[in-house]
Amino acid sequence: MSKKPISFGKISFNINRTSSHDTCDGSTSGFGTFGRTPIQEQKDIEEIAEDLESQHVQQVMGIKNFGKKAKNFDVEEMMKQAKIAAQEANKKKIETIVSSNSEEKTYTATAAPSLQQEDSNDEHDLIGPPIPSSLPLKKSVKNKDEGKDDKTKGDEDSYDELSGSDDEELTLENRIPNTHEVEMLHGTKAVVAVAVDPSGARLATGSVDYDVSFWDFAGMDASMRSFRTLQPCENHPIKALQYSATGDSILVVSGAAQAKVLDRDGFEVLECVKGDQYINDMAKTKGHTATLNSGCWHPQIREEFMTCSQDGTLRLWLTENPKQHKSVIKPRQLGGLKTNPTSCAFSRDGNTVACGCYDGSIQMWDHRKNFVNTTSLLRDAHQKQSEISSISFSYLGSLLVSRGNDDTMKIWDLRNFKKPVNVFGDLFSRYEQTDCSFSPDDTMVFTGESLQRNQDVGRLVFFNAKTFEQVTQIDVAKSHVIKAVWHAKLNQIFVGCGNGIVKCYYDNKRSLRGAKLCIVKTHRKKQSMEVVSSQQIITPHALPLFRQEKLRTSKKKMEKDRLDPVKSRRPDLPITSGQGGRVAASGSTLSSFVIRNLGLSKRVDDEQDPREAILKYAKEAEENPFWVAPAYKKTQPMPIFQDGDEGPSDPKKQKSSEG
Repeated sequence: MSKKPISFGKISFNINRTSSHDTCDGSTSGFGTFGRTPIQEQKDIEEIAEDLESQHVQQVMGIKNFGKKAKNFDVEEMMKQAKIAAQEANKKKIETIVSSNSEEKTYTATAAPSLQQEDSNDEHDLIGPPIPSSLPLKKSVKNKDEGKDDKTKGDEDSYDELSGSDDEELTLENRIPNTHEVEMLHGTKAVVAVAVDPSGARLATGSVDYDVSFWDFAGMDASMRSFRTLQPCENHPIKALQYSATGDSILVVSGAAQAKVLDRDGFEVLECVKGDQYINDMAKTKGHTATLNSGCWHPQIREEFMTCSQDGTLRLWLTENPKQHKSVIKPRQLGGLKTNPTSCAFSRDGNTVACGCYDGSIQMWDHRKNFVNTTSLLRDAHQKQSEISSISFSYLGSLLVSRGNDDTMKIWDLRNFKKPVNVFGDLFSRYEQTDCSFSPDDTMVFTGESLQRNQDVGRLVFFNAKTFEQVTQIDVAKSHVIKAVWHAKLNQIFVGCGNGIVKCYYDNKRSLRGAKLCIVKTHRKKQSMEVVSSQQIITPHALPLFRQEKLRTSKKKMEKDRLDPVKSRRPDLPITSGQGGRVAASGSTLSSFVIRNLGLSKRVDDEQDPREAILKYAKEAEENPFWVAPAYKKTQPMPIFQDGDEGPSDPKKQKSSEG
């Protein structure tokens, strides 16, 4: 009995369909049709939509379209083609390996088709350009059959080979950026302080000649001149410089008892207060009372910095309140007496305060607690009664390196802080600021070496931090090597020398900015105004009145201009007896000047005799009296003049004796 098809009015669904009906048109299959005949092809839909859109645009704007139509990419087709190309490249690579390795010929011949089949079924195959033939393919064939874990391991190996990381391939010696060097001249005295800001844009150098020089790499040219040199602490040698964590200010530690903070351009921001040297308890004074030794900024708190002094204290300061220290730390000797801290440092996380003391001890405190008791204390770290010139934490924070004036440098493990991991000897140092530090990847430690009597060249020495072998040494200059800073961002090393020279070492490929910005800029000398001559118009047949003189050199032109009072701007000559000066036009005396300006008389000639000038008007005065005669007309109509011979004799006058 044949089953009757289920029907819902005009909509019908036949359960028993033969296979021949599967190939029928889409319009007759399914639940039938509603209304219009559906359009199956995507192309027809797009064309109809575009026609409707163009008609609408034409009605509104009067144009059909806005230029060329954008291309449509078939992503699936592109993926298929890339997959096929990758499979073919992989097949060629396998064939080359098969031909080269004769021992694995049979294995690879059977593995190749299986690989090909697996690649075709695998949906997660890599799509992209083929692997270069120069790169070796390690175990790529074998890992396919060794399971999923081996497959991922092989992928990681191949990724490492493709990435070709420089750190693993380079030896320790090649990691040191010393292929090129640049020399900067600070002065003639020893450069004992070098600081580079965190961004690597500026360098500051300090010397025992009281000067601090600022260098801007972006503004310098190949002449390598500093843009500012100043003496922030007057007649005190500079001991230490360091930029803050943000780079907006720089700490200046000098031979004075007061540290200063300058801004990036060298202008003073604050000065720490000086303590009272007559108070015995150093905790009761507001500041240091003796010469400073060193100082540094807190790596996390941008307002806090630390200084250590010969008064036997370390003090923590805040930039908001330079009138009083925030905390005071007093390191002690074995017997309880005070000892002078010669160097100080924060750990990289800022939780530990460390100092090296004159008694040879290294003492540490927890920054988060009060500074009464030490968290770590090592008495005989270096030789007693000698300065520990520098201490530095590793970037990871587990190691510490210290440099002493006992000709040694020591590496310490902070987890077992009892004896040094290694001691590097025969490193002569004659400065209290000789530096030591870790490389940015903590694989090396380096320090400078001072010149001994039989040496000619100062060296910068690098040691392996794990095997403690000497990696290399750089011959810096014919002087002492005191300060060295390896900037992690620039990958450049800045070295301060005993002859006033600052050297910068860099790698042309692996170093960034810094000194590389300066060496490509040429120094252009400014031409002075005397050298620049004006354009001269040559008129060979001109009349002598209009002829210009040919001045061969600017010297003759200057000599001629010097004789011209207008061009040389000669001032008025001084008045000498009323002639040739400004007053001579109206007379040299005040009375003649007044008469001349009042217009009561004609020009007065100062050279004539005044008696003759008066007698000139005697006849006119006698005929037309105006001043004297009318006044005496009633009382004395006839003038009476004294004769020269008559008159009483002077009683005081001695009579001449006749004899």
